[in-house]
Amino acid sequence: MPTLPGDAQRLAKVVAALVPCSRREAEQYIAEGWVRVDGQRVDEPQVRVAAGQHVEVDPQARLQPVVSATFLIHKPAGMEGEAARELLAEAGHWRGDTSGIRRSKAHQVGLKTLLPLPVHASGLCVFSQDFRVVRKLTEDAAFIEQELVAEVKGAMAPDGLSRLGHGLVRNGRALPPARVSWQSEAHLRFAVKGIAPEAIAWMCAQVGLELAALRRIRIGRVPMASLPPGQWRYLPAGERF
Repeated sequence: MPTLPGDAQRLAKVVAALVPCSRREAEQYIAEGWVRVDGQRVDEPQVRVAAGQHVEVDPQARLQPVVSATFLIHKPAGMEGEAARELLAEAGHWRGDTSGIRRSKAHQVGLKTLLPLPVHASGLCVFSQDFRVVRKLTEDAAFIEQELVAEVKGAMAPDGLSRLGHGLVRNGRALPPARVSWQSEAHLRFAVKGIAPEAIAWMCAQVGLELAALRRIRIGRVPMASLPPGQWRYLPAGERF
């Protein structure tokens, strides 16, 4: 677009006249990162541009359907679950993301933290603005299987695997059944429903083991797979918990 004349205007208004399109569509172009002001990408529709500034819309710009977003993050150990949302910057977007969803500023609005991990644990975390996902991972959380890998130290009691799978009582209540097996000499695999990750250290201690590290690798049918630590991907339309 040629240099702007007159007084400063909201960027969305300028883009709407430039494309041309509705103001709402202009805001979407901006939020999805298709707009540059003086050569710098701007994703805030309310930014005001003054006379003398140059606004351009990428000629390849294509608006994607407006849908609620769900982010999958590989949280590193040592970070609070809620703090993991700080990783949702563009730089953390995994190159292996095959969802086809273009990152948008609007996807950051109203995100809910779901099934958070304790600080010492790493692995798959979920942030979503999709009410269906939020409901699934809150109201139905006790019925969704979580798979975790625990790095342990020490010697397990002879009946340890059996007790971990069924028989432990915590705070006067029996824990739900769990599927527990050795993944390697120092790693136990837990597949649990209705047992919070925070309880794994206590469970290990009951059978003579010390938890050294904990990593969640799956929630329901959604695996972390090869998502690198500190990076995120979108949950595509066809993937369900």
